[in-house]
Amino acid sequence: MSSPAPIVQEYGAFFDLAQRHRVIFYYVGYFSQNIIAAMAEAVKLQLEISGVDGPTRRKLFSSFIEMAQNIIHYSADALTPGSQTDRELRHGSVCISERDGRYLLLCANPVEAGVAEGLREKLERLRSMTLDEIKKAYREGLRAETPEGSKGAGMGFLTMARDASEPLAFSIEPMDDRPDTQVLSLRAVI
Repeated sequence: MSSPAPIVQEYGAFFDLAQRHRVIFYYVGYFSQNIIAAMAEAVKLQLEISGVDGPTRRKLFSSFIEMAQNIIHYSADALTPGSQTDRELRHGSVCISERDGRYLLLCANPVEAGVAEGLREKLERLRSMTLDEIKKAYREGLRAETPEGSKGAGMGFLTMARDASEPLAFSIEPMDDRPDTQVLSLRAVI
């Protein structure tokens, strides 16, 4: 019997790593509204089958959708022009895993350097807010008009922060091969 090809061994190692880290869902590639809808169905079913209680499932699902939408809105790696606002295809990754009864949602995608600074300010401000302040800002955001140039009225980060059991964690790091682009990584714990 011959040994498996290196790619098969690498996949086996990835599979083992995913099992050890209790990865429920992982996707890296291009995101579109249709792909998000398909992923949402898979995530919803996986959470139901896993026996996750209703309130936790709702928080996980809404935060997952917000992370995926942020990739479509902000990723600097696109197959469609940046000016295109429908049928967008933008690159990123998203992961849901479980550890000690808590769920980790992670996402990462490249963003333009100018956009990265605005995102950093929003996320830093959120990290300094109490849960009551976040809930108040969320209610105010629901009543407010969408700001000029905003793709989501800023509700995505508020939704994730409101549903998370601890402050959102993030990093924004430069890309070596693209000096005008940075990588936004975001983590929410539910």
